[in-house]
Amino acid sequence: PSPAPPSRMSEEATEGIAAMSVSDSDLSSNPIVVKLDDLGIPHRTYSHVPCVTAEELVTNVPLDPATTNETHTKNLFLKDKKHGLFLLTVKPDAEVNTKAVGKALGLEGKVNLRLATEELLNETLGCAKGCVGPLAVMNDTEKKVTLVLDERLLSSDVTKIHSHPLRNDASTVLTPADLRAFLDKVGVEPTVLPFPRQGEEKEEEGAANAAKWDGKAPANRPHADKPAKKGGGGGQPQQKKDNKDRKTAKKGETLLALRWKKSENFAMWYSDVIVLSEMISYYDISGCYILRPWSYKIWEYIQDWFNVKIKELDVENAYFPLFVSQDRLEKEKDHVEGFAPEVAWVTKSGDGTLAKPIAVRPTSETIMYPAFSDWIKSHRDLPLKLNQWSNVVRWEFKDPTPFLRSREFLWQEGHTAHASYDDANVMVRQALELYRGVYEDLLAVPVIPGYKTEKEKFAGGYQTTTVEAYIPMSGRAIQGATSHNLGQNFGKMFDIKYQDEKGESQIAWQTSWGLTTRTIGVMIMVHGDDSGLVLPPAIAPLQAVIVPIVSKKCTMEQLGPYCDKILASLKAAGLRAKFDDREMYNPGWKYNHWEQKGVPVRIEVGPRDMEGEQARVVVRHSGEKADYKLDVLADTVKGMMDGIQAAMFAKAKATRDEHVTKVTKWEEFVPELEKNNLVLTPWCGGEHKDWEEWVKDKSREESLAARGEEGEDERAATSVAAKTLCIPFDQPELPEGTKCFASGLEAKCWV
Repeated sequence: PSPAPPSRMSEEATEGIAAMSVSDSDLSSNPIVVKLDDLGIPHRTYSHVPCVTAEELVTNVPLDPATTNETHTKNLFLKDKKHGLFLLTVKPDAEVNTKAVGKALGLEGKVNLRLATEELLNETLGCAKGCVGPLAVMNDTEKKVTLVLDERLLSSDVTKIHSHPLRNDASTVLTPADLRAFLDKVGVEPTVLPFPRQGEEKEEEGAANAAKWDGKAPANRPHADKPAKKGGGGGQPQQKKDNKDRKTAKKGETLLALRWKKSENFAMWYSDVIVLSEMISYYDISGCYILRPWSYKIWEYIQDWFNVKIKELDVENAYFPLFVSQDRLEKEKDHVEGFAPEVAWVTKSGDGTLAKPIAVRPTSETIMYPAFSDWIKSHRDLPLKLNQWSNVVRWEFKDPTPFLRSREFLWQEGHTAHASYDDANVMVRQALELYRGVYEDLLAVPVIPGYKTEKEKFAGGYQTTTVEAYIPMSGRAIQGATSHNLGQNFGKMFDIKYQDEKGESQIAWQTSWGLTTRTIGVMIMVHGDDSGLVLPPAIAPLQAVIVPIVSKKCTMEQLGPYCDKILASLKAAGLRAKFDDREMYNPGWKYNHWEQKGVPVRIEVGPRDMEGEQARVVVRHSGEKADYKLDVLADTVKGMMDGIQAAMFAKAKATRDEHVTKVTKWEEFVPELEKNNLVLTPWCGGEHKDWEEWVKDKSREESLAARGEEGEDERAATSVAAKTLCIPFDQPELPEGTKCFASGLEAKCWV
């Protein structure tokens, strides 16, 4: 939750400031202030003496000594003839080396970042020299400017950021979270880089300087395996300089290491991991991301497994259009209300305006079911079981997070029609069992299957089932996948009727069920550690990697054939394996690189191993090491896969189970939630939406009070308020006379 809007500057903080050139009340019409108000983002804008530079701000507008974790900003509007416009927003004490910035941004070829003219500043960002701040990017309607933020502005040490609102006699105050929210609302995805303090930067040029910037999320950086360009330019530094870096680095350090610990800053750790492990690249449209081959391969393995399973259930794959007409989308009232805030609409074609807007698929019930109506005429046409693999667009306005909450994502959606409720319900449970299998058998993530309450069920559906996962570091549950019994509601809306064996007209019973790329994000959060990804063997793109330990005495030419022999044996055993024969990187670099990517097993091969016809095997998730002879190596590693998979699941399940508690009294409820626990409580029934709202409001109130906070940001993706996850299928015994922990009514189940 974000803190309450900041109060006025203290009298002590304003001592010595000259008379204001404009009153605070006159700032209400400022375009930045108006935009923040329209977006509902908490802020404070105050007036002060005109300050053109950051040095003047620090001197003439001192911040409250009691809140030294607040900061002004220094802003530089730069232009490069080839690469365009850049707005750098940094802390006032930051050292800005434009050559290093160019390298960190991965700008290729000749880079010459210089201050842009005031005319260009006014034309692009709508302000004069000395008046610019990060909020000015809202005026960049053509998205010509790349916003670069100082990593230290977004650190946990900073609580408030002060910046000019298009004028130099005022400053607007935002929390780092609210600054990110503003940028997201205006469609700007900033690049975050670490700027050193003045005096810390010792080298003006060279690979050592570039390496200091390398590995930061969410910027897209030159990748470690990208070959150097002969003329310098972008990409990987030249080999000579790269070798110099290795000498100054700690032994085994890749210079691409994670900068955040999972336990210290979970959100930034997650951002670091998904970028540095080459799972994700950021895109210029907020909330949309590029799935790189390493992550897409995981999705393909999920697809492969799932396709085999659904075909055993006589489900066939098909594909339906991406677009849906407004009439069709709005045909089912409850359904469209559930998705309305997130629907993206196409309103123009070229320069022309469409006669009627067309929605981009938020889900496919209203796209598929008119076809179901055409195809289903007789009981002989049932059951109809279809699945499609597709993308979905939901214009999410809460904090977007790769894999977990994005505006476009990949999924499968199954849709079936049946002659009876019972047949449909069997399909619902079969689909949910497949989802349990994806999480537990493939991803080694334990889940809790159960029913959603009436309040939480799928919009327009009859009943929703779910599998819920637990994220230990955040102490929160996350919905893994859902399977819905739609009843006959959509059948009535779309006239999906058939003649039964008696010749009478009947309405079909339907189901829908879906699984998304969220699965990958959940897996990362559950298993990842401070070294990077930890992948279960079942879905790892590579299950084993061979790293040769070469030296002047034992070259790659000598060691390579032996490694090739090991690789051939691994592949013959059915393992996904690779021999990393790149000669520009030393063994320590490779160890860290493949650890970061989460490969389950690393096989180290040195001259002694070659002489003894053996190799050393290192297990990623446990760190265990052992030497094995070549004749048993492949079978041994193959046999390890099931053990690693089982051990990862057991560890995750034990952690989850430690955080599941039972509570029967309200006064024990919020304290248990504050311990990052999932709480199992006696409940008066899934139909009681009123009591769910009461629990949500009351728990929010008590949680905020316990934390000493006044309120929370309604736009936040997560809330301190409690909500029901599911009514578990596996119900503990409920003694007769047990009361609901919230309402005091007779309890009907555990929730």
